[in-house]
Formats: sequence, C-alpha cells, structure tokens
Amino acid sequence: MKRIAAMFVAVVAVMALLAPAASAEPAVGFGELYYDGDVVRTVVPPAAMKKAGTDPFYAIPNQMPVIGTAPGDTDYRGGQWAWHDVTWNVAPYELTSEAEVQAAATAGDITITRVTAKDFKCPVQP
Repeated sequence: MKRIAAMFVAVVAVMALLAPAASAEPAVGFGELYYDGDVVRTVVPPAAMKKAGTDPFYAIPNQMPVIGTAPGDTDYRGGQWAWHDVTWNVAPYELTSEAEVQAAATAGDITITRVTAKDFKCPVQP
C-alpha cells in the first residue's frame, strides 16, 4: 500500500513539473485553410499583428478557416491576416472560398465581424 501511495505521489510530481513546460510551447498554426475551394497549408506558427492585417481571413465555426488571397495573387501581402469572425444566422453549411463567404453574408446566412485584435501573420503554401 505504501508503494502505491509513493508511486502516486511520484506521478503527480512529474505531471506538475511537465505541465508548465507543455504550456510554454508555441502554438502550432491553423494547419489547413480553404482558398478558392482548395485546401492550402500554413508554413509557420502564427505571430500576432494586432490591427495591421490586410489579407482577408474568415474564422468560421466548426470548419477550416477561409482566406481571401494566397501566394500568386497580386493583392497577397505574405499572410498578414485581417481576422473576421463569422457567425451563422441559419443552419451551418460548408464555405470554401471568399466568394462563398461574401454570398452567404449577402444572403443573410452569416454575419461577418472584423476583429482587429486577432490579426496575425502566417504565410501559406498553396
């Protein structure tokens, strides 16, 4: 019984030491995003860039985000993302391009809210 108690204390101590180390690790990027119906990937972890984003980024609940520009577009600024929260006004359906996001907003299916405090930089790879 004493061995089990000692083992329990040791496990708890190790977990307490590892918890701060795990939380100090940098966040990984969004991974995959929709761009014009295709999936693109992030290259590096995102870096905060409050109130400085120019490239449209739409955060849509329960699906991959949608971006409005990518490498090769004349208006792509290297992934300086201008964050837009999307909320649904109808039953959700998948949106995979900026044109679909804008059409859904025009139809009243979604509300788009610009959130400058969430702007960030993160290049993508087509």
